[in-house]
Amino acid sequence: MKKLTHSMVEIQVERSSNRITSFTLNGHADAGPYGYDLVCAAVSAVSIGAINAVFTLCNVELPTETGKEGGFLRCVVPNNLPKETDEKVQLLIEGMLVSLDAIAQEYSEHITIQEVFK
Repeated sequence: MKKLTHSMVEIQVERSSNRITSFTLNGHADAGPYGYDLVCAAVSAVSIGAINAVFTLCNVELPTETGKEGGFLRCVVPNNLPKETDEKVQLLIEGMLVSLDAIAQEYSEHITIQEVFK
C-alpha cells in the first residue's frame, strides 16, 4: 500500500472467491489532537475488536502486522480453516466492515475503503 501524502485512513480489503483474505489499515485521520482523535480511535477499536473476537469466539489467531508508531495494521485470514470456522471468521470480519463503513460514511474526509477482488 502506498504511503499517504495527506491525513486519512485508507482501508483496503482483499477478497478472493467471495471471501475476505486480508485487510489493511494505513494512515491517521488527524480528525483531532493526538490522543483525542475519535475517528482513529473508532477505527482502531472496531478493527482490533474484530481480531480479538475472532480469537475469542473462533479460537483462530489471525496473523497481523502493525506499524511501530501506529497508523498501520495488516491482517491475513488463513485459507486453510475448516469450513464452519471460516464462515464464522468471515461473518465477524464482515461485521467489522459494516462498522468501518458506517464510520466512513460519517467521516468521509478522513476514511476511504477500497475492496480489491483477486
